[in-house]
Amino acid sequence: MEFPLWAWIFFHLIVAIMLALDLGVFHRNAHEVRLKEAMIWSVVWIAVALAFNALILLAWGHEPALHFLTAYLVEKSLSADNLFVFAVIFAYFGVPPAYQHRVLFWGILGAVLMRAAFIFAGVQLLKAFHPAVYLFGAFLVYTGIRLALRSEEEEVRPERNPVLRFARRFLPITPTFHGQRFLIREGRRWMATPLLLTLLVVESTDLMFAMDSVPAVLAITPELFIAYTSNIFAILGLRALYFVLAGLIQRLRYLHYGLSVILTYIGLKMLLSDYVHIPPALSLAIVLLTLLVSGLASWVVERREKVHSLSHR
Repeated sequence: MEFPLWAWIFFHLIVAIMLALDLGVFHRNAHEVRLKEAMIWSVVWIAVALAFNALILLAWGHEPALHFLTAYLVEKSLSADNLFVFAVIFAYFGVPPAYQHRVLFWGILGAVLMRAAFIFAGVQLLKAFHPAVYLFGAFLVYTGIRLALRSEEEEVRPERNPVLRFARRFLPITPTFHGQRFLIREGRRWMATPLLLTLLVVESTDLMFAMDSVPAVLAITPELFIAYTSNIFAILGLRALYFVLAGLIQRLRYLHYGLSVILTYIGLKMLLSDYVHIPPALSLAIVLLTLLVSGLASWVVERREKVHSLSHR
């Protein structure tokens, strides 16, 4: 399906307006993002994405709309599982809460550019070399199994990040933060602040995240416009979602099992795509049901542990 030029222009216009309002108006001055503000922005980004999905439904029919919604939910879920990594990075560098939004804004803007390049390259690869569908499918199945076997004791270690090691070796770095600035001028030379190091680690970490999410969205739809717009909408809402879920993500102890099932399912779907047609509505239902079950199981177990703890006091 070919999507007209006006659709691409309209999408990028929406993104540009939203980003200008976010950074230029509501976050012009650095401040700690409170839960209420983060929840409002999360709702706004989700509402914009769903409104765009409704436009796709009206203009091009239910199948592209179902593909968009499924890809959006998968990317949003994968992103939520990665929020804990951002929290660890901020804690490692000791980033004050007032400056975290700025790091996430520029970090996620960089992620948008990376995802755009990855999705475009992936779509072109699938068009030029069809057997790549089996490579992507096998990689997703492997990733899903690896995610299910992930140990809860595994730690995120930002100090091992190769980009951080390179920066510390070759860049002049100030020992302290200088407001929300990434670079400062001392004498005749520019120096990086710890906030720039934080941004570099966030960007390089997202590069690894893209290795999972881009094949996942292409497994749902190889259509460039749908894959691109759904992925970008999910990422752009990630900043606000971080401030909503940062303190809660560790309580979703079974989320990674749900994501494991989803990745394995869409990997198998990709491997069988030449032989079995799975309706988009069924894929959407499987994704929603899996997320619901993993979230509900996490809540039930945590509630039982609290009751058990209170009864033994």
